[in-house]
Amino acid sequence: MATQHSRSAARIMMAPAVILLLGWMLVPLTMTLYFSFKKYLPLRGGDLGWVGFDNYARFLSSSAFWPSVQATLVIVGGVLLITVIFGVLLALLLNQPMWGQGIVRILVIAPFFVMPTVSALVWKNMFMDPVNGLFAHLWKVFGAEPVSWLSEASLQSIILIVSWQWLPFATLILLTAIQSLDREQLEAAEMDGAPPLSRFGYITLPHLSRAITVVVLIQTIFLLSIFAEIFVTTQGSFGTRTLTYLIYQRVLESQNVGLGSAGGVYAIILANIVAVFLMRIVGKNLDA
Repeated sequence: MATQHSRSAARIMMAPAVILLLGWMLVPLTMTLYFSFKKYLPLRGGDLGWVGFDNYARFLSSSAFWPSVQATLVIVGGVLLITVIFGVLLALLLNQPMWGQGIVRILVIAPFFVMPTVSALVWKNMFMDPVNGLFAHLWKVFGAEPVSWLSEASLQSIILIVSWQWLPFATLILLTAIQSLDREQLEAAEMDGAPPLSRFGYITLPHLSRAITVVVLIQTIFLLSIFAEIFVTTQGSFGTRTLTYLIYQRVLESQNVGLGSAGGVYAIILANIVAVFLMRIVGKNLDA
């Protein structure tokens, strides 16, 4: 049992790491809050003084704000839906005995290690290009007119690209959870005559609830800040401008650091609202 002296020594040894972590988080947040109340134009006069909540009002009243929030939530929701459903199916498939099982698992997980920029470039040029892309050639084989995916189905294309990248992560977590399932329960249910769908619905799926919760929470954190895929493919056009990309445009393209900082605060608020919502709806499974 730890004594008071050992606990004090542990706190002292952990203090540098905690201080560094707090500084890593608080310094950027403080700077963002600071600049959000100022009119700061680096290439057009620099620091032009305090403007109060004017940046917040301008960003919120912008015609691009609410569409960017909507696009962000649609992308997050679409990717979560695809990765959870197909992640469960792939995990069930990979859990079955097969020849070359280890190699198959590595191939399925491989897309997660591809950089988002590279992944987006591959999909844009090799698959979705309306002239030379693989999908265009497939469409021509069946006598159909090739589709310009990134302009005609832009939001769906972004969801597909991001889902391809995050599906291995969901599959890996869910496969680990399935492998921890007590086989005796499934064997007992099978001996009692329960059909496969009933065994999945009453035994496997409840067992996966905690893993699904972890997948949803972790992916949501990263998906709310999606940027590289949009920058490489559509550059925010055709309704794919997310809140993160809108902030980028305000800061780098418009050179308005104050306005972009206000957008960053809104992004933090949105992320916290979504996180609280998820914790209340699905996060309770972690305590089950």
